[in-house]
Amino acid sequence: MKYGVLSKIADSRFLWLLIYVPALAFEVIYAGKVISNAGDAAASLTTYFTLFLLIQTGCFVFFKLILGKRFELEIAAFMLSFLSIAITASVYPKRTLVQFLTFALGVVLYYTMLWILQNTRWITSLRVPAALGAVGLLAATIVFGTTYRGARNWIFIGDFSIQPSELAKILFIFVGAVTLDKLQSIRSLSKYILFAACCIGIIFVMKDFGTALIFFATFLIISFMRSGDIKKILLICAAAAVGAVAIVIFKPYVANRFMTYRHIWEYMDSGGYQQTRVLIYSASGGLFGVGLGNGQLRNVFAATEDLVFGVLCEEFGIILAFTVALTYVAFAFYSIKMAKTARSTFYSIAACAAAGLMLFQAGLNIFGVTDLLPLTGVTLPFVSRGGSSMLSSWGLLAYLKAVDPLTYPVKKLSPRPAPVPTAAKSEYAVYLGDGYDDVFIERKKAPRTGIYISAAKKERQAARPAQSRQTAGKSASGKGRNTNKGRRTK
Repeated sequence: MKYGVLSKIADSRFLWLLIYVPALAFEVIYAGKVISNAGDAAASLTTYFTLFLLIQTGCFVFFKLILGKRFELEIAAFMLSFLSIAITASVYPKRTLVQFLTFALGVVLYYTMLWILQNTRWITSLRVPAALGAVGLLAATIVFGTTYRGARNWIFIGDFSIQPSELAKILFIFVGAVTLDKLQSIRSLSKYILFAACCIGIIFVMKDFGTALIFFATFLIISFMRSGDIKKILLICAAAAVGAVAIVIFKPYVANRFMTYRHIWEYMDSGGYQQTRVLIYSASGGLFGVGLGNGQLRNVFAATEDLVFGVLCEEFGIILAFTVALTYVAFAFYSIKMAKTARSTFYSIAACAAAGLMLFQAGLNIFGVTDLLPLTGVTLPFVSRGGSSMLSSWGLLAYLKAVDPLTYPVKKLSPRPAPVPTAAKSEYAVYLGDGYDDVFIERKKAPRTGIYISAAKKERQAARPAQSRQTAGKSASGKGRNTNKGRRTK
């Protein structure tokens, strides 16, 4: 077997049926549970969930059933987005509107990016604006941002807040993939390294070390995708480790954030409060959970954001929580598989970088709340509450979709009709009809070269001065007889 059983199942045309129908049934059941426990907010939540299902079904009908596109990635993204909206509606009903609107904007961003990414000329021309946009978003956070939970990574506009670093992730991958796709000199590589260092440096100034780690990991993925040199990657990691040690030495407050790492039970009522509650309540959920709305972790600070994986374990069960975690792994395998058949290096680099970013970010979130890694405060893609995170997740998903060769199929040219012999033309007439205009062009075999020349070229040769024709005739007269030797005539 060339690909094995799993590859055959993954390539099956009916895979969408095995995923979409159970996912839709799950969403309808849990939407009903949330609405039944919503009280006064039941009417508004009914509207949000109905619109969600209409958007999902509309995209499925149009892109899968009508256009015949693959829809497995979208089903996974819709499922994760539903979990985010359902948890938000259950814990904070009044904040559901913002989460739903950012979900809808994320879907619009997703399909807009797919439309832009289909044209490689647009991609190349947008490299500089994208780089300026990424640096501008991060710099605006330094100027207009507000320090919240120890990091200056939020811009508040009235009752709304924006985290520009989430949107900068999309542009960071775009610039890196375009630059290294057209890598022709050391100068191009130096420009990208300077751009990456500028972005990561600004994020360090913002004191958002979790996001800085994500950007650095993405930079390593993009660099490795283009160079494939493990030694250089290890050298970059060593230099980064030295820099991290220097920061810890000269900035003691950074080390204070990691004091409770691996010692959360000693600080279970202070610095380790969140992680200990995640471990306790996650274990109490069992395989199938205690039911949406019946958990205790929802009462802990940042339950729907940083600790959302613990809420999944407690209220939905460990089986579903692990399925969510494996979804990010599936994204990574999908991008690696599709990168081999991508129509451009840009799509391969961008898809692997986006999938690697989401997987790395999910790992920081899941392992951070369970004390396997230091708690960095990053979000779980698609699932954590937050409009900026939702927009970023859908934007990154567009890179995974663009790498699929079936997303932008090559237009097939109509086959050329076979020659049709006719008695009205000579033995060497060739039929070039397309079904509407039937054109016959007489051709003859040229001496020396053995190629066929068209009647139009014959006319141009006939229009030359007589002296040139005589000279050409003398030069080809001897070989012309040899060429025509043995040719049948009617």
